Order: sequence, then C-alpha cells, then structure tokens
Amino acid sequence: MTLKKVPARFYLSSTGSNPVRDWLVALPVADRRQLGHDIGTVEYGWPLGMPLCRSLGEGLWEIRSSLPSRRIARVLFCLVDGELILLHAFIKKTQKTPPDDLALARKRQKEIER
Repeated sequence: MTLKKVPARFYLSSTGSNPVRDWLVALPVADRRQLGHDIGTVEYGWPLGMPLCRSLGEGLWEIRSSLPSRRIARVLFCLVDGELILLHAFIKKTQKTPPDDLALARKRQKEIER
C-alpha cells in the first residue's frame, strides 16, 4: 500500500466551521467524487505541476478540476508541517482567479502559518 506523501486536511476556522468541507458536501455526488480524486492525486503524487496543480505564489497553490457538471472548480491550499491544508474552494466563472477568493485563501493561510 502506498502512503500519502502529504495528507490533506480541511481548514478549520477559529469558530469551528469547516467551509471547504461544507462547500464540497453541497456539490453533486459526481462533482464531489472528481474533486476527491484530484485532491487524492495531489496527496499521493506531490509535488505536481500543471495541468492539475499550479502555484499562486507565496506558498499558495491551486488544484484545478474539471467537473462532470461541465464546471471548473478550484481548491486553494498551502503546505504546513507536511500537510496539505485545503483553505478555500469555489466554482470558477472567470479566466483569472477572483481577487476576493484569493484574498480569503491568503487570510486563512496567514492564520494557520502563525
């Protein structure tokens, strides 16, 4: 059995909410399955590059998923103490990553890297 190189863990807010997990659970089953597969590929195959993973700079990365529902999803993460921390996830609607989504992920990244 192959071990995960970097196990993934969901970001947990100071109030105990789990926004990425909650977002995933609300997706259709086929989309959720695809995202789980893509996250697993990163866990077992790290370090990875394009087309699945891309650096956003300053230690922030994105997992790039094409969903069965014909939508595009992004899961933003960072690496902390050998773990992949899933900070933020969203359905992509524009070419560039929306500044608000990027800012939220960076805020959460700073919270956990203290």
